[in-house]
Amino acid sequence: MSVAVCLLLYGFAVAVLAPRLLHRVSADGAAPHLALSAWLAAMGSTLLAWTVTLILFVIDLISHQIGTVPAHFMDSCLVHLHDAAVGRYGGPVQSGLLALSGFASLAGMVVAVRLIAALLRSRRRTLEHGRMARMAGRHNAELDAVVLEVDHPAAYCVAGKPHTVVVSRGVLTALDDEHLEAVLTHERAHLAGRHHLLLALTRGLATVLPRIDLFTVGATEVSRLLEMIADEAAADVHGRHIVHQALVTLSEIPTESGLAAHPVLTSRIDRLTRPHTPVALGTRLTATAAATTATLIPIAAIIAAFIGIEVCAGLD
Repeated sequence: MSVAVCLLLYGFAVAVLAPRLLHRVSADGAAPHLALSAWLAAMGSTLLAWTVTLILFVIDLISHQIGTVPAHFMDSCLVHLHDAAVGRYGGPVQSGLLALSGFASLAGMVVAVRLIAALLRSRRRTLEHGRMARMAGRHNAELDAVVLEVDHPAAYCVAGKPHTVVVSRGVLTALDDEHLEAVLTHERAHLAGRHHLLLALTRGLATVLPRIDLFTVGATEVSRLLEMIADEAAADVHGRHIVHQALVTLSEIPTESGLAAHPVLTSRIDRLTRPHTPVALGTRLTATAAATTATLIPIAAIIAAFIGIEVCAGLD
């Protein structure tokens, strides 16, 4: 049970402290792959810690009710919680603790169901959008993309069966062949890297856990970092200058709303403006340490818990 409490506290600590630390690592986009790994590790380890905490807590309460787990499983620092769970402090306290466990289990199930529902809705919308885009536009075999006859600048990809890259006539008019190929390479990098899966998962978590910055800020940062990673893939083929000029051209196309370029597009342009230099050692170490720590701590705690259970069961 002490492992469960430690995992619970670890999860809350990461949820509170990680967003500010990780934002510093990912803010300038110097190492987008490392920063992305750190964000995903923090979110994944927090979910893992909370899930295992709930499972251990419920199993311990139920097991002590039916007497199937040796008393050695409880650590002395949490003996009072154990005593309350088995009814030594009276029926009301025991009932309240069991009710709390039930509510926690129900809350966990609701979050899981809502997340699955959000992922399924996202998949349906994506497939429907791809189908409608293929119906509304015309496939250009030379570009291997669907062209929409609209002046509004748009270039994006839609995952599905088949994957589809969509560009508008406004983009074709604004860009020459070389810059257009850079944009298409960017979109194909998204599809090749299965970025849509990461976006669907992180946005789903942000939807079902809207008050936790780790998931809401994390979803935004993951989206921004994936754009930078796709920029790098395009730059490897066409050069940073070509990708930069393509983004600048797209950002300068007037829109119906008259709004300035999206902040993410602006940050991508600024990043490509900077000279391409090796990532600083400090940035690499920070991102690597964050990802490694977030991944290993809960896994080590879970392994220790199950080893402890087996050892205690063998001694009984």
